[in-house]
Amino acid sequence: MKVRTRGTRVGAPWEAAVRNRFVTSDGTALHVVDTGPRDAGVTTVLLHGWTLDHTSWDEVAAALPGRVLRYDHRGHGGSAPAPVGGATIARLADDLAELLEDRVPTGRVVLAGHSMGGMTIMALAEQRPDLLERVAGVALVATSCGELAGSTLGLPDALGRAFLAGEKAMNRRIAAFRRPELLRRTEVVRPGLRWLLFGERPSWAHVARTAAMVGRCHPVSMVAFRDSLDEHDRRKALAELAGIPCVVLSGGADRLTPPRHARVLADELPHAELVTYPGAGHMLTLERAAGVAAHITALHST
Repeated sequence: MKVRTRGTRVGAPWEAAVRNRFVTSDGTALHVVDTGPRDAGVTTVLLHGWTLDHTSWDEVAAALPGRVLRYDHRGHGGSAPAPVGGATIARLADDLAELLEDRVPTGRVVLAGHSMGGMTIMALAEQRPDLLERVAGVALVATSCGELAGSTLGLPDALGRAFLAGEKAMNRRIAAFRRPELLRRTEVVRPGLRWLLFGERPSWAHVARTAAMVGRCHPVSMVAFRDSLDEHDRRKALAELAGIPCVVLSGGADRLTPPRHARVLADELPHAELVTYPGAGHMLTLERAAGVAAHITALHST
């Protein structure tokens, strides 16, 4: 079922609430933020990363022209939890396809995906290549087409193995949570997230905002998506994007998707622009917001 506005009370508060809610074909309600003129020549769709939400794009979105559509993936932010079996990258691609067909049925589109959001775009290319006909450009931000399983985050062998074992044990505990959000107080995880997600000299305000996003994530959905990240292998699907102007953005100090992942993307997309930000980590949408916005804006005129 897709939620549509009804009646003639344009601008009424209840209508705004409906417009901010989209129900997917499997009944999952997604929180949507849609700004800018509906008749803009290009609509930019921003897709966030695992454990984050649409607010990770705040600074980028504010600098983009035209219409900007953002939403929280299922199990993240203000969206409903993923149903059993529904926390997969393939299902995220279905969500994106349904949202495009309902909210952006005509006109040119620029897709920008950060981390798991970029993987969602790759899954869309794999599952619904017909929807790429209107895509004017694609930005792949701190993301990967595969080979994520067993990553030790650049740690020495012994420490890397210990980290992976600790993560698996923690995920087993989190999967048993019955509360709707992962954390209510996030101060304790800020130092760890600063090390894991950010590069040199990050803003502590950005670290705190990121911790708050992680805290809002639905625990069971978060753990389920972790398995899908390990299984993600869409290198072949990149062929569907080969004829579309693309930019690949990478952080030189990214622990989660280090620059080698960006180089693989660039190799498979020979006409793509590859940009690496020295000293930046995984959170490019915050750490290098102006640069990310500039590269996405450039895709509007390609």
